[in-house]
Amino acid sequence: MENKNKIFILSSLSLILICLLLTHPQDSLTLSLSGLQLWLNKMIPALLPFMILSGIMVRLNLTEHFVKLLSPILTPLLQINLNGIYVMVMGFLCGFPMGAKVIADLYSAGRLSKKEASFLLSFCNSIGPVYFVSFVLPTLGLSRKLPYILGMYALPFCYGIFLRYTLYRSAFSYSIHPRLPDHRLKKILSAAEASARISLLDALDDSILSGLYSIAKLGGYMILFNILNLLPQAFLPGHHRAGPDPGAAVGCFLEITGGISRIGDSSPLTVLLLLPFGGLSCIAQTYSMIKNTDLSLQHYILHKIVLTGLTGLYYFLWYLLFPSTFLL
Repeated sequence: MENKNKIFILSSLSLILICLLLTHPQDSLTLSLSGLQLWLNKMIPALLPFMILSGIMVRLNLTEHFVKLLSPILTPLLQINLNGIYVMVMGFLCGFPMGAKVIADLYSAGRLSKKEASFLLSFCNSIGPVYFVSFVLPTLGLSRKLPYILGMYALPFCYGIFLRYTLYRSAFSYSIHPRLPDHRLKKILSAAEASARISLLDALDDSILSGLYSIAKLGGYMILFNILNLLPQAFLPGHHRAGPDPGAAVGCFLEITGGISRIGDSSPLTVLLLLPFGGLSCIAQTYSMIKNTDLSLQHYILHKIVLTGLTGLYYFLWYLLFPSTFLL
């Protein structure tokens, strides 16, 4: 019965969307071009170089050497190994969905256990800081930076610390000579032997191909979810109403970048609360990165919902304690 209901809902949604594509051709073209431009102008320049470089480091087994300078700080605090630190660096600096891709690559290579990968996926896959500071804050008309940066990145980091000492307190083998299960040790040794045999040019070639494949999929997701904005535009026409645009808020939930552009500075709090979740497009992009693993997308979504709630609490406390500086 549930399967029949699912088929009915998806079929109905597809029929409605096809009708909207036919009856609103100009809007469809505009939304498709918008998704394509976001992909070309934002995603490819921001993510593809990192995908290629990270792929090279994973294939040549260089990830642990790359982050050794940060280990004296992060290892005692979070009690994670060097591969975990590498995930944190790439996830926090590069943003969606680079954190998920690095986790999937290292997990597939046997350098992270399932518990380690699940732990890191819970908080290391968010909006990138360059995107946040250079696009989000100016678009929302917010002049202050530090309070919003703390809300966007300090909260997930603190949430990760909380998870590390509660739900995932036994997740990592971070000691110098950890005792690993035999099957994992064999996988790590096999990956190390493979990385010793592969040449730099082979690693570069494989990383470019993998990066292009991943970035092409992400472009498809961005275009599709941007087109889905036809639904709120058709059924929630905010330009006919006074106050906040509900269609723009739904659009932000579907595809975050296009929604931010549409909302502008009319409702910055709506955007700030949706950013930790990332929108359905970012959820789908994350799935595309981890779908060849047995990592749980449902658990990832649950952690995103929790982070969204914590973000709401953060801004509520800010409003109570410092109302004169709120959303400036």
